[in-house]
Amino acid sequence: MGEVQEPGLLETLGNGVLIEQYEDPFKVVMEFDAELRFCHSGGIVQGGFVTAWLDSAMSKAVILATGHERSPSSLEIKVSFIKAAKPGKVRAVGWVKHLGGKIAFLEGELFNAGGELLATSSTTAKMVNIEHIARKQNES
Repeated sequence: MGEVQEPGLLETLGNGVLIEQYEDPFKVVMEFDAELRFCHSGGIVQGGFVTAWLDSAMSKAVILATGHERSPSSLEIKVSFIKAAKPGKVRAVGWVKHLGGKIAFLEGELFNAGGELLATSSTTAKMVNIEHIARKQNES
């Protein structure tokens, strides 16, 4: 199997780490540092970071579900912002709702350190062979 180069994305998003994973259904919990530099006026984390945290957890869940053979390429992402994210630790939970041959349906939730729900998400993703991604990286 090809080796995909890690571009440092999780570090850029606040030192993201996988802290829990489950196999039935495929579900992961990731933790990120919501840094002050991610905030706009009023100390509120910009929504793009919230979306990226959720996307990271959902993506990790489906990569694990395929045994690291396929990776999702988002076709559509929906995020519902329920409560403002503030600086501190956040936990993104992502799981596979349905995994087909070419398309995956993924869902996620984001919580603050106190366990309050901050956002929910759903994604439709085209599944791409990781070997193909590694080949493309090696060509560039």
